[in-house]
Amino acid sequence: MSNNIYLKKGLDLPINGTAAQNTKKVIVPDVVAVKPTDFRGLVPKLLVREGDKVLAGTPVLADKMSQNILFASPVSGTVAEVVRGEKRKLLEVRIKPDGNQEYVDFGVKKVSSLSAEQIKEAILAAGLWPALTQRPYGIIANPETKPKAIFVSAFSTAPLAADTEFALNGQAAHLQTAVDALAKLAGCKVHVSVNSSASAFAKLQNVELHTVSGKHPAGNVGVQIHHIDPVRKGEIVWTVSPVMLVAIGKLFNTGKYDVSRKIAVTGPKAISPAYVEGYPGISMKDLKEFYNAEDNLRFVSGDVLSGTNIGAEGFLGFFDNQVTILEEGDKYELLGWAKPFRPKLFSASRTYFSWLTPNKKYDMDTNLHGGPRAFVVNDVYGKVLPMDLYPVYLLKACLANDIDKMEKFGIYEVLEEDLALCEYVCPSKIYIQQIITDGIALMLKEMC
Repeated sequence: MSNNIYLKKGLDLPINGTAAQNTKKVIVPDVVAVKPTDFRGLVPKLLVREGDKVLAGTPVLADKMSQNILFASPVSGTVAEVVRGEKRKLLEVRIKPDGNQEYVDFGVKKVSSLSAEQIKEAILAAGLWPALTQRPYGIIANPETKPKAIFVSAFSTAPLAADTEFALNGQAAHLQTAVDALAKLAGCKVHVSVNSSASAFAKLQNVELHTVSGKHPAGNVGVQIHHIDPVRKGEIVWTVSPVMLVAIGKLFNTGKYDVSRKIAVTGPKAISPAYVEGYPGISMKDLKEFYNAEDNLRFVSGDVLSGTNIGAEGFLGFFDNQVTILEEGDKYELLGWAKPFRPKLFSASRTYFSWLTPNKKYDMDTNLHGGPRAFVVNDVYGKVLPMDLYPVYLLKACLANDIDKMEKFGIYEVLEEDLALCEYVCPSKIYIQQIITDGIALMLKEMC
């Protein structure tokens, strides 16, 4: 295992709309949503009713399968609406803030004086356990099991991703507290991957530090796990994002459930892209000065490759600190790919002349430039996936619901985000991430 990892494969999308490193405003939301759909496999139990008063840190949901796992309100206010979908599926708990942020007092705690069990109970009671993601499958970590390692990716290479150093500036004390707490909780190594020795994360103590360089998806924690300590059958690891690491640190240092964060508003259709301060669950309506409401737009919670299309009425996801605003690609293009010269389009396969202008950025939209067609064996995926896997065979195993072959070809090592670039470059326009989603759902049903 090397502490310096250089990845040759990958692709950085040259897309316009990087957020300037300044905080444009502090969001005072009209409504905030807690969404069970942000968590894979969650069967939620509602703990509040419309009209109930809540504080930041008040539990509003619990996991029916493990009711000590709680989901808390990020703001203080009143439960305004419980939104349900088909068959009364719980989609959102909407909370109207009261404008005076008040917190449940969980008490300041010194990590060095706590046992592993006390740390676990503190995180569970405060509603921060969902911040810990378990691999394989990308589900909420099981409090009753121990991982072989914990992984933190301290940078992101995703298109237009929020700059971690800027977004978490001044949070070093909370980061160190969180790392110490998780190391004691799990009794294993905490692996932290940085892309520069100058990173604030490089100064953390009690961690195993790795320097990872290369194009996207070098910043994906799944890719880093693959090169540091791969997940085998029967093994589990935990991952936690830098944003949620800060929240865990704040819990012990301040006694508060504080998931506030800097959010990068990005994308080709974003007006003066910049950062805002807000909470998970804020509405896209709170960002109205960043876009023209008359345009036909797509709002993505996260990045363009693996984020979620939430629409103009949607809410930011629990784990996300980026919003991407794009134009819907629903316009007919005369002759399409047959045009001999298309200077406004980028091609990863050199179909057009974009390779002659490597520094040019493009106003990309959501047009797929074609529809799904025959799934053919080719080598394009291997050029952008820096993992020792056979993605075509893994995908076909998922399509065939062949669990033995899914295990053989690496289902334990991947989530949708790890193969998002494969979907982008796919000449067959196959919905690769959905295939992985379905494959993981099958594994959870049959193996867990």
